[in-house]
Amino acid sequence: MTSDVSTTTPTDQDVVDAYLYLFGRLLVARQEHHDIEVERVGWNRIKYNPVGSAEFVNPNLDVAYLEAWIAVDRDHAVLLEVPEIHGRYFTVQVMDVWGEVIVNVNERNFPDHPSGTVAFRLAGTDPVIDDGALVVDLPGPKAKILARVELQDTPDEAVALQRRFRIVAPAGIDIAPPPAVPEFTNAELPGVEAFRVGPALLETAPDAMPDAPRYVALVSAVADFAASGPDAAEHVDRVIRTQAWPAFLAGTKGFGKQRNGWSVAFAAGRFGNDVLARDIVDYGGLWANVVDEAIYYVGQLGDDGELLDGSRTYEVRFAPGEPDSLVDAFWSLTLYSVPDYRVVPNDLERYDVNSEASFVRNDDGSTSIWLAPERPSDVGEPNWLPTPAGRGFSLNLRLYVARTPALDGTWFPPPIAAVDAR
Repeated sequence: MTSDVSTTTPTDQDVVDAYLYLFGRLLVARQEHHDIEVERVGWNRIKYNPVGSAEFVNPNLDVAYLEAWIAVDRDHAVLLEVPEIHGRYFTVQVMDVWGEVIVNVNERNFPDHPSGTVAFRLAGTDPVIDDGALVVDLPGPKAKILARVELQDTPDEAVALQRRFRIVAPAGIDIAPPPAVPEFTNAELPGVEAFRVGPALLETAPDAMPDAPRYVALVSAVADFAASGPDAAEHVDRVIRTQAWPAFLAGTKGFGKQRNGWSVAFAAGRFGNDVLARDIVDYGGLWANVVDEAIYYVGQLGDDGELLDGSRTYEVRFAPGEPDSLVDAFWSLTLYSVPDYRVVPNDLERYDVNSEASFVRNDDGSTSIWLAPERPSDVGEPNWLPTPAGRGFSLNLRLYVARTPALDGTWFPPPIAAVDAR
């Protein structure tokens, strides 16, 4: 595919577009570097996250998690043994190095093979794989898996199932180290240094996005221009800081479909050509699943149009029967700090409410969730989520195996109503 991108002086919009495309890959590569080089998790090894662990971005505290980086090559496949699981939600989510979902292995997608051996191989290769294995072709030599087992009210049983997942990897797999990326945080994003590693980084990452060839050419053109001299590098850096960063951050405050102060990206997990949606999801909720498995509503605005403030009191009032009537599996509502999307420490160590909670219902059968730094005097404790006084926060409502009103966008969470302190 040819590109009409200038190889000499890219426009400011070229720089912005190239940066926003590259940023999604930077976010996933940063996580790979952290997992492999900092936490020393290793390749083809399962990390069994402790139940209730909040030591990572945007955690879901209602499941037993396990995660692993899968690495294959042309001659070797890697096997995952999945235990039989009945009567509770589970899935094995398989993702590429852009945060795009390749497949979910579970009883809904593979009713004839929801458990047993799953074989991961590089697409286009033919390593020896035992008969009877479910074969998953990976677009590149690396992938991320994240399996979830619903806790319900029997977390010990969920953990026992979590521990029965096993990876079997042959010796001799040729594995490249994590790609080089500049150091950055969610509060301090990378500038022109992103383009110094950009072309090499993209070479490590086949991309399912239909417009990927155009964006790859754009990144290469901007990188060449930035490397042509200090004035060019300074210009690219200035455009990133004054245009690309604001464009991205504006998107995080309201993306996808919006209503009642909530946003939802129905493109999550499979983004098509929506570069900004992929960036936002990778930034605030890396490893988001596709909507058939989970819908993620992000709440950031009160009904007064202002960003959520941890010093104030809010009420989210669900109609009778909701959210239970919206799911075939379960739901949860979790509160995070911003911009790091970590749970907010509190004395109760309560970070979410979910389908298992024993709520105090309103007289009309509705359910009110109260968000406040101190529990309002007439609010039952199960209905209260502590907020961080003096800081902003964000909400994430997850619906697992959502029903039609949520899937087709006709249902939305109720407003986050700002009220006087009670």
